[in-house]
Amino acid sequence: MLGAVRTDLVGTPENPVPAEARCFIIGTADGLSLRLAQWPASAMPIQGTVLLLQGRAEFIEKYFETANHFRARGFDVVSFDWRGQGGSERLTRNPKKGHVRRFSDYHRDLDAVFADMEARSSPKPWFVVAHSMGAAIFLARLGRGPTPALRAALTSPMIGISPAIAPRYAAVIAIMLAGLGLGRSFVPGGGSSSISTGPFENNRLSTDRIRYERNAAILSVAPDLAIGSPTVDWAASAWRMMSGLSDPNFPRRITTPLLVIASGDERVVSTQATERFASRLKSGSAIVIVGGRHELLMESDFFRDQALAAIDAFIPGGELSLREEESTTASA
Repeated sequence: MLGAVRTDLVGTPENPVPAEARCFIIGTADGLSLRLAQWPASAMPIQGTVLLLQGRAEFIEKYFETANHFRARGFDVVSFDWRGQGGSERLTRNPKKGHVRRFSDYHRDLDAVFADMEARSSPKPWFVVAHSMGAAIFLARLGRGPTPALRAALTSPMIGISPAIAPRYAAVIAIMLAGLGLGRSFVPGGGSSSISTGPFENNRLSTDRIRYERNAAILSVAPDLAIGSPTVDWAASAWRMMSGLSDPNFPRRITTPLLVIASGDERVVSTQATERFASRLKSGSAIVIVGGRHELLMESDFFRDQALAAIDAFIPGGELSLREEESTTASA
């Protein structure tokens, strides 16, 4: 095992661990250990379960506030750290490298979590709320066929990268360097510093200073949760995955209803690529939160409330969703 796997959740005065949290270590089919957290609903009646899928370099603690939102709506909430980040097992001897050899390996994490939810009898129906890299992984997984999730809401999905982050030729460089055996090296110009701990001014993620600095404070208490830049292998595989998602025929193969929420002031991924993808969905729609930055669920209330209102309307839960699930199962 590379790197210690956390068996706890880290709270701070500004971001306490939500009540009734349970933290587990689960295993994947290829033998890796993932940190998973689960909370029961804090309101009745039970509406189902929401699975939160993080973006690159994120960790469970960033989503405490979001977890409490869905718990108050009557949902159980499950969240976990992807392989190679947060409190889960790392894949290189340098724990600050954001590494994965193939993006399809992340599907094993997702399948392991769904299996664990089934084993623990997480209330149905199940819904996914996914951000950035997590949203892209979920989309790629849907390309293989439906998951147990009835519906999914995706915020700022990583379907294309903003030119401000990586120019077009970056894909060629990453794939070339991976072919030369440098896959476990940081991408050119990258290093161990976390994007989430830089100064608030001119950050690309959020206009909300309090939430931004709250998340940075978590890493000052638990620096082991942080990772730095991605590796060459991560970048090369990410480009290949995004190329597949950009195929005009890919969205038409997805049958799971999707709500795609893009950021109007996006500085990490490509809103244009997101809108183009959503326009090709058979069962999905897209909205753009004008003025919001990449991390819409960590944004100021003006932008965050718009995103949550759209998600809440799309994920009703309860008996209505159960009837939809039964209808989908019967027609499959």
